[in-house]
Amino acid sequence: MTMKADAARETAVRILYEVHENCAYANVALAQALRRSNLSDQDRRFVTELVYGSVKAGGTIDWIIRRYTTRPVRRLQPMIRAILRLGAYQLFYLDRVPASAVCNTSVEIAKKMGVRSLSGFVNGVLRTMARDPKKAAFPKGKGHAIEGLALASQHPEWLVRRWVRTFGFAEAEALCSFDNTEPPLSLRTNTLRGDREQLLASLKAEGAEPEASHWTPEGIRLLRHGSLDALTPLQDGRAQVQDESSMLVAHVVRPRPGATVIDCCAAPGGKTTHLAALMGDAGRIIAGDIYEHKLARIRENADRLGIRSIETQLLDAREAGGKYPGVADCVLVDAPCSGLGVLRRKPDARWRKTEAELAGLPALQLAILKSAGRAVKAGGTLVYSTCTIELAENQEVVSTFLQSDPAFSLEVTGAYLPDGNGNARHRTEKMVQLMPHVDGTDGFFIARMKKE
Repeated sequence: MTMKADAARETAVRILYEVHENCAYANVALAQALRRSNLSDQDRRFVTELVYGSVKAGGTIDWIIRRYTTRPVRRLQPMIRAILRLGAYQLFYLDRVPASAVCNTSVEIAKKMGVRSLSGFVNGVLRTMARDPKKAAFPKGKGHAIEGLALASQHPEWLVRRWVRTFGFAEAEALCSFDNTEPPLSLRTNTLRGDREQLLASLKAEGAEPEASHWTPEGIRLLRHGSLDALTPLQDGRAQVQDESSMLVAHVVRPRPGATVIDCCAAPGGKTTHLAALMGDAGRIIAGDIYEHKLARIRENADRLGIRSIETQLLDAREAGGKYPGVADCVLVDAPCSGLGVLRRKPDARWRKTEAELAGLPALQLAILKSAGRAVKAGGTLVYSTCTIELAENQEVVSTFLQSDPAFSLEVTGAYLPDGNGNARHRTEKMVQLMPHVDGTDGFFIARMKKE
């Protein structure tokens, strides 16, 4: 085993420590660590695989560790937890890595990380795992179906149980399976600086492997690409990273040039800048958020894309109607939500969600939607969207809002969805719910309402 491989595993352990002990986001901690490292491209890919794989396996890995030690995982020394989690992931999920290499490097990492006295414990636990993997066989049979699915699919049991109750076992299983697929990187063409065909040609010239999205006329999926920092169209503002289903929202808003638009929960600005592009950068877009550093992100994106129609405002979305009564032709509420439609993109998110958090969201979403409604002019449009698949956060919030404010009526939202060429999809849903395992994209909800 080379020192470089040891350095890769050591880097992965440090990142796991930050994620689990300091609540760092996996993608952010990984990016920061890789920028500081001198690892080769091959080792950087290995670190990425180790980190994302270990974080995604989360509670399943801890369940496995508990099979091999009498000490509760939560009571282990934090660095030892990180080392064992990485070791267990390699032993149970990476067939190409020799068990001896996993055990030996884990022991050396323990010594280097200041927990030398526990290196023997690490060695004993991991070697027992390698010698007796059947001890961690997932439960099967009657009465264990949900627990077995949760462990095998690397999802929290409470969430799997919730999905089984809502969608049925087969649908829940398919949804969990989709969450574990590799998400493509999607770009949105900045149509203020060129068209999609030009962008496709530029990306191919740089060695990437792009294909046109069938969801939106600006969308591109990158099947293969190098470092995003070196991707010229991103740096010079001809493209914006944005998920395909997220690109649908601005099309449903359908703002006209010269309109006044309020994006109540705008950061980091993907939908906001898309609205500006659809308006030809002609009009006024008020982009609100409760955090100044997030507003700075919107301004950075707008500057890079060459957009001048966006003005950022420090704004609690629950106060939008009071601050801008009857001002807007269009208001977008891309509400804070549980994010259960985008779990494949956020490997750590599934383990950070709680049922208590989900229970508190609809009241917040409804309060924002009611306030946003007061900011819409007569004859104007209100669009509500989330990146979740929860009925309580989606259809139920919209239905409750419509009952509370008779000035609004629900339009046929599906009729506003474009296809990959900009033509209408001719869908008839009044409220659009994209399901990951059905539609092959992130789970997204969109509803368009008209004010009389």
